[in-house]
This record gives sequence, structure tokens and C-alpha cells, in this order.
Amino acid sequence: MKTAATTPAAIPNPDMKSRKSAFFLAFSVGSVLFSAHAGGGFATGNQANTYYVGLGWLGPVAAILAVLLMSLTMREAMFFYNSRNLKSYKELFEAIFSPFKKIEWLFEVFFYIMVVMAIAAAISGAASALNAYFGIPYALSVLAVGALVLTLTIFGANLVRLASTYMGMAILVIAISIYAIGITKGENITSVLSASFQSAGFSMLPKAVLNAFVYAGFQCVTLPTMLACGKPLSDKRGCNKSMNIAFVMNAAALTLSVFMLLSWQGFYTAAEGGTVIPTLTVCREIGIPWLTVAYAACLLLCLISTGVTTTFGFVAKFENISVFKGIENSTVKNGIIAASIIAISMGISFAGLTNIIKYGYGYCGYLGIAVIIVPMLTVGVYKNRKFLAENPGYKG
Repeated sequence: MKTAATTPAAIPNPDMKSRKSAFFLAFSVGSVLFSAHAGGGFATGNQANTYYVGLGWLGPVAAILAVLLMSLTMREAMFFYNSRNLKSYKELFEAIFSPFKKIEWLFEVFFYIMVVMAIAAAISGAASALNAYFGIPYALSVLAVGALVLTLTIFGANLVRLASTYMGMAILVIAISIYAIGITKGENITSVLSASFQSAGFSMLPKAVLNAFVYAGFQCVTLPTMLACGKPLSDKRGCNKSMNIAFVMNAAALTLSVFMLLSWQGFYTAAEGGTVIPTLTVCREIGIPWLTVAYAACLLLCLISTGVTTTFGFVAKFENISVFKGIENSTVKNGIIAASIIAISMGISFAGLTNIIKYGYGYCGYLGIAVIIVPMLTVGVYKNRKFLAENPGYKG
């Protein structure tokens, strides 16, 4: 009889531990892209309604294509960044666009416009939620949310930034619960898709492809975050695995939301203001009070925390420039910078959440296609393959 110490199951397996460690690392990086994508715009349902629901049966297909483009772009960018041991996203774009100079500044333009739009969308979304749920006038809600974001940015950003992680996960769980319940209680999704195919066929295919690229384009604003979080993924296999996980998570959640909204499209599009936060509109109609209250609270907190953390990041970027060197009090300095960006974002927020996502995000999406997606999936792929061919023993 073999003793427990000599049985194969009792002998430590270094390779197994290594594989588990590699998987959890890949999973954590993939989850970052998932968390970044599943923010307020996703949770409101406005993005899905704007870019996919109008496509009918092609909506879920376009959603999957968008997530695929986003995942592939991040995969190539992370491997390029890690394999060359680059230190910033500026160095990444300088290397991608080399030998051409200064083109990397287009990403800076894209990034800062998207930051302003993200803050505006957060303020507008929170104001829309207050208006829809409590009946507070939209203009007053914008001013109140803007003031709250400014206050938290100056005095409590660390606390809200920590809370935003938990709020994001909570809203995701609640939103997916609504999607699952909503699909069963709405119109028969199979009938909806079949009727759409019979009436439109493939006529919406060009728009579906364009919408997928635009959506992936503006979602690429998360690239600097992914480069920082994906730094431990030194080899190609790790980058591939993490983005495969991210693809499955994001595609499942986004497609499920599109299915749910398609099954309720006739209802929420007919309701006054129903398309601004369609997920909340559907949730209230389903008639489960606790789910509606929990969703409204989490959505509001998630949007506000998004506005605070984004504003705080913008403040950190500019607090040390020469213009503000004469201001010694950091609270005053942060307040001035935060107030400036919030004032601009509040002005944009009066355009409404739908217009911000449709036009603000949309035009940034076109820029993202030209500056990020196409270069990464052409030049980036070519240079990465060339690097691996020239360094066959590369292990990271």
C-alpha cells in the first residue's frame, strides 16, 4: 500500500500551480476590460439601444463583432507594449506610427475628448435617473449632480473610487438579473428576431458593421488602463488568454442586454423618456419593486462614482503644470481644475444622455477607428509577428 505522501495526488505539481497562477492573472486582466466596459452607459441600456436595437436581428451580431474588435485591439496593443518594455501609451503609439512623427497626438485628442464626454454622460445619466425615478427637473438634477461630483472630487475621491468597484459589480449583477427576467417576460425573442429578418433581411448589414466599429472605437478609451493592468502578461499566450476571457464576458453581457431590449422595444420606445434609461423603464414595468429600487440606487451611485473618478484622474494629470504652480493649497488647486472640467461637462450634459452617446461617443468612435483599431489590427499585427519571427525564443 502506498502512503499518502507517495501517492501522485499528494505530490506538489509546480506546472499545475503555474498554470493556475497564469489563468487567474489572465482572468483578472480580462475582468478589468469587462468592468471598464460595463459602466453607466452600458448599465442604462442607452448604448445598446442607440447602436444595436435599431438593427433588429443584426443587433446581437453587431454587438459580438464590436466586442471582438475591442478584444483583438487590446490584445495586440498589450503584447506590443509589454514585449518592447514600453513605459507609456505615448511610447506605444510612437512605435506603432514610426517612422511618422507626431501622429500619436491624435490619441491624446481622442482621449481628452472622451474623458469630457464620459464625465458629461455620467452627469447626464445620473440627472436622468433622478428625473425618471424621483421627478426632479433635469436642469436642477444636472446642477445638483455636478456640485456633488465637484465636492467628492475635492474631498472624498479615494472613498468614492473604492466604492465604485463594488457599485460596478452590484449594478452588473442586478442588470443581468433584469436581462434574464426581462427576456422571459417580454415579447418572444425568437419571434422578434424572425420578424426582423423577414422584413429587413441583410439590408442593415453595412450599418451593423459600421456601428460595431464605432462602438469598439470609443470603448478603446480604456487602452491606457489596459496597458497598465496587463503589464504582467509578458508573452503572447497570456495576452491572448486574457482577451479571450474578456471577449466571452463582454459579449455575453452585451448580447444579453440587446436581446432583452429587443423583446421590450415596442414598450419602452412608446413610453415618454423611455429610451433615455431603457433598462430602468423595463425594470419598472416588470413590477418587482425591490429590483427597481436596487437598480435605481446602484445606477445612480455608479454614474456619480464614474464622474468622480474620471474627474479625479483628469485633475491628477494637470495639477502639476506650470499654470498652477503658484497655488500651494492642493485643495484649492484641485478645486479649480475640477470645477473647470465639470463646468464644461455640465454644459455638454444639457444635450442629454442619448445625444452624448449617439453624437459625442459616436464621433469619438470614428476617431478611435482611425487612430487605434485600424493601426493596431494592421501595423500592430504586422510588427508583432515580425518581432516574434526575429525573436523565436522570446518568453517575456
